[in-house]
Amino acid sequence: MSAEAGKDYYDYSDWYENALPTKPPVEIIPPCDPTADDSLYHICIAAISLVVMLILAVLARRQKVGDTLKGVPGLLSPVNFLDHTQHKGLSVAVFGVLFCRIVGLTLAPNPLPFTKDTQYKEYWLILALFYYPALYYPLLACGTLHNKVGYVLGSLLSWTHFGVLVWQKVDCPRTPQIYKYYALLSSLPQIACLAFLSFQYPLLLFKGLKGTEKSNASEDLKSSYYRDYVKKILKKKKASNASASSSRPKLSERISDAFKSYIYTPEEVFRFPLKLAISLVVAFIALYQMALLLFTGVVPTLQIVRRGVDEDIAFLLAGFNIILSDDRKEVVKIVVYYMWCVEVCYVSAVTLSCLVNLAMFMRSMVLHRSNLRGLYRGDIYNVYNCQRSIRPSRPALVCWMGYTSYQASFICLGMIIQTLVFFICLLFGVFLVIIPIFYGKNMMLFHIIGRMWPFWLMLFLAVLIQHLTSRFLFIKKEAGTRDLTNRGSLFLLTYLLFPVNVLVGMLLGIWRLVITALFNIVHLGRLDISLLNRNVEAFDPGYRCYAHYLKIEVSQSHPVMKAFCGLLLQCPGQDKGSGQAARDAEEGIQLVSQDKKQNKVSNGKRARGHWYLLYTLVNNPSLVGSRKHFQRQSSESFINGTLNRSSKEESKKEGSTTEASKEAEGTASN
Repeated sequence: MSAEAGKDYYDYSDWYENALPTKPPVEIIPPCDPTADDSLYHICIAAISLVVMLILAVLARRQKVGDTLKGVPGLLSPVNFLDHTQHKGLSVAVFGVLFCRIVGLTLAPNPLPFTKDTQYKEYWLILALFYYPALYYPLLACGTLHNKVGYVLGSLLSWTHFGVLVWQKVDCPRTPQIYKYYALLSSLPQIACLAFLSFQYPLLLFKGLKGTEKSNASEDLKSSYYRDYVKKILKKKKASNASASSSRPKLSERISDAFKSYIYTPEEVFRFPLKLAISLVVAFIALYQMALLLFTGVVPTLQIVRRGVDEDIAFLLAGFNIILSDDRKEVVKIVVYYMWCVEVCYVSAVTLSCLVNLAMFMRSMVLHRSNLRGLYRGDIYNVYNCQRSIRPSRPALVCWMGYTSYQASFICLGMIIQTLVFFICLLFGVFLVIIPIFYGKNMMLFHIIGRMWPFWLMLFLAVLIQHLTSRFLFIKKEAGTRDLTNRGSLFLLTYLLFPVNVLVGMLLGIWRLVITALFNIVHLGRLDISLLNRNVEAFDPGYRCYAHYLKIEVSQSHPVMKAFCGLLLQCPGQDKGSGQAARDAEEGIQLVSQDKKQNKVSNGKRARGHWYLLYTLVNNPSLVGSRKHFQRQSSESFINGTLNRSSKEESKKEGSTTEASKEAEGTASN
C-alpha cells in the first residue's frame, strides 16, 4: 500500500497526456527612471545656458565697440543665414537636435521635463515649443562671434548635452513607449548631431589658436568663392561638336541621362545656401523619424497578433460565413500565412516610401542648383511661369523664414500618405493577383476579367483600327511633308467609332485619375515643383513658398553682387604700390583668368574692350531707368529693372502719334 502511495505520489505522467504547448508570456517593460534625472538636468542646463548667454552678450558688446568693421552679427542673430561661405555644420547640427526634440514632444507623456502635470498638457506642449529653441540657442550662438571664449563655451555645452543624453540612454535603453527600443532608436540622430558639435567646437578652437579661423563676419565678402564663381561664368566655353548635338541620342544615352539627373554631383564653384542645406538635413532626419515611427508602431503589433492566432480563429471566421478549410489546424496555418503576407506588404510599403523620398531628395538637389543658377543669370522665365520681381517682399520673407519647417512637415505628411497608398496597392496585388496565381484559388478578379473578354477585345480592336488606319490610310507623305488623305473615309470612321470611343474615354479618365494621384502623392514632399498646372501654380502653397524663398536668396546673396561688393571693400585699402591692381579690379580684369606674364595690349584690343564695356552698359537693364528717354516712365513700367514690353510699345505709339500730330500741324501752317 505504501509502495502504491509512493508510486502515485511520484508519478506525473498523467499530467502530460494531451498537454497543449504553453505560449510564451508577453514581455512587460516597466517605466525606467535614469540615474541622471531629466528634470534636475534641465534645471541645471537651463541655468548654465543663461550664464553662457550673458557671457556672449558681454563679448558681443565689446566686439562691437572695439571692432571698426561693421556688419558683425549681434547676439539676437545666431547665424547669418544668407552667408554661403561660412561653416554649415554647426547650424545643421543644432537644427537637427532641435527637430529631434520636437518630434519627441508629440509622443512624450510630459512635454516639459519640469512638471508631470497631465491636466494642462496642451498648454505645457505650447510652452515646450518655445522652451527647447531657447535651450539650444547657446549651442548655435557660441560660434557666432568667432571668438575663442565662444568656442570653449560651445565645447562645454555640447559635451554636457552629449554626455547626459548618452548616459540616460545607457541607463534606460528600453522603454514602454510604442516599442521597447523606440526611444533609443529615435535619439540616434540627436546623438549624432551632438557628437558632431562636441567634435567641431574643439576643432574650431584649435584653428582659432593657430590663427587659421576667420575672426569677423565680413570675411564672407573677402572669400574667394564669389570671385571663382564669376571667373567661371566669364570663362569662354568650348564649342561643342555640331554633328554630335544635332544627332538624336540613342535610347541607352537617354536612359543614362535620366538616371544621372537624379544623382547630385557637387561642384567646387557652387555652394548651397545655408537655409537650403539645413532644410535638406532636417528633411532627411524627418524621413528617418517617420519611417521609424511607422515601422515600430505597426510591425511589432502585427507580429504579436500573428503569434496569438489559435484554432478559435476558425469559429470567428465561420461567424462571418468565411470557411477557409474544414481542418482547424489548416485554418490556423492559412491565417498565419495571410498575416505574414500583410506584414511583408506593410514593410515593403514603408521601404518603398523611403526609397522614393530619397530619390526625390537627390532630384531636388539637382533642381535647386539649376534654379539658383538660372536666377543668378536672370533667366526668370525658365524658373517661373511669368515675370516676377526678384526683390524682398512681405510674403517672400515669411516664406523664407518658414521654408525649413514647411519642408520637414511636408515630408512627414507625405510619408504617411505614401505608405498608406503603397500598402493598399501591394495588398491588392498580393491577395488578388499573386496568391491566386500561385495557389489557383480565389480567382475572383480573373473571373470578372474573363467574363468581360468580348468587351476588352472590342476596345482593343477599336483602338488598333484607329492607329492602323491613321498610319496607312489617312496620312500621306509627299516631298518630305505630311498631309491628310481619304478624308471622306476618315470622317465616316470618326462617326462610326464615336460610341466606342466614349467607353475608351472612360478608361482613359480612370487611368488619368490614377496617374495624377500617384504623381502628386510621390511628389508631395517636394516643394521645388508644383503639383498644379503652371497657370494655377500660385494656389499650390508648397511651391509658392519655394518660389518666394528663391526671391530672398537670389536678391540678398547673389554671388556676382557679393564679388562686386568685395572688390569695393578691397579698393580703399590698397596702398600706392597696388594702384594698378585696384584699377584692374574696377575694370573687372581681375575676375577673368589671366596669365602671370605681362603682355603688351594693343590699341585694337583696348578699343574693342571699351566697345564691349559700352555695349554692356547700354544693355544693362538696371540702368534703363537712369536714361533721359525713360525718366518720364512710371515705376510700373519697369519689372526687375527692365522696361515692360507693353509700356515700351505704348511709348512708341505715343511717340508716333506725337510725330504725326507735329507733321499735321506743319502742313496746316503751310
